[in-house]
Amino acid sequence: MEEKKRDNQNHQRRVHYSGKYPRRFEEKYKELNPEHYSEEIQHVIAKGNTPAGMHIPIMVKEILEILAIKPGERGFDATLGYGGHTLAMLEQLQGQGHLIGGDVDPIESKKTEARIRAQGFGPDLWELRNMNFCQLDDLAAEVGRFDFILADLGVSSMQIDNPERGFTYKNDGPLDLRLNPAAGVSAAERLAEMDKESLIGMLVENADEPYAEAIAKQIVNTGRRQRIETTSQLHEVVTKALQRVKLPPEIEAQAGYSTKKQVAAREELIKKSSARVFQALRIDVNHEYEVLYEFMEKLPGALAPGGRAAILTFHSGEDRIVKKAFKAFHQLGEYRDIAVDVIRPGREECYQNSRAHSTKLRWAVRA
Repeated sequence: MEEKKRDNQNHQRRVHYSGKYPRRFEEKYKELNPEHYSEEIQHVIAKGNTPAGMHIPIMVKEILEILAIKPGERGFDATLGYGGHTLAMLEQLQGQGHLIGGDVDPIESKKTEARIRAQGFGPDLWELRNMNFCQLDDLAAEVGRFDFILADLGVSSMQIDNPERGFTYKNDGPLDLRLNPAAGVSAAERLAEMDKESLIGMLVENADEPYAEAIAKQIVNTGRRQRIETTSQLHEVVTKALQRVKLPPEIEAQAGYSTKKQVAAREELIKKSSARVFQALRIDVNHEYEVLYEFMEKLPGALAPGGRAAILTFHSGEDRIVKKAFKAFHQLGEYRDIAVDVIRPGREECYQNSRAHSTKLRWAVRA
């Protein structure tokens, strides 16, 4: 009787929603429980979408070819995320060797650890480290240099999907944007302390935003009246800033005199600028460029002779840093070989995973 009472207490009823299909993140109970609804998950993926709360690993085949993992080797997945790349690398180890997964996000890393343990991988083969990947020199000093290292930069799909994390304008939530919500200041706090010139610099440097001045001016003007606390508020600010800017000539020509086409063109412009604003602010709040510079500086010293490194980037700022660092250390003789050309995902992968479109892959081999 007591056991039945406990079961009833632990049982949670699914969230009810209006309409035929769930729309909000917390309503998508099937996508949030993929282990129980595999058929539904495959259906979502087949349509070219990423299920809520999941992250589909990108360019797995290409990464495994570059890393050429052998049983018995030591590796470091510097950005664990959902763990898709980690599981693929663990298969290559065939029960021999050791792989460490590092992640600064304490919320998602716990979930990923549970998924990996459920696959039967114990601490002798895989372990989690809650750490920033720029601390790889300390890790290498502790456990030894690595035979292979992977870094999948940016944010994961499940972080973007969760409105409580505030990573996108598409869902209303607190304007946070921190990879580790317990560290540093939130995006709302950061916006409140920045002046117009600082905002312009951030938007241009972190996202190449063409309307940086108009958006920065609107953020400052709005901030004088009320603090921007939510993702929706920031999106509204961007929308207001771009309502009267002149459309680029090529877009204006395509729209012609059609009012409907002009409205649609402006909505698309606002959508793209909003995405860039959130990207720029996320990079700033998490000091992503500074961390990446430090990681690239320390990477050669963390690799064993002949060690392989693969890095996935998702926008031009990241790719420039990786490309320049690989080239500089190659010229110094630290790397035996580096990628001459960037590797991109194939058409089929981009169709199946829309978030793969902007991905670039570069690699290096330690001398």
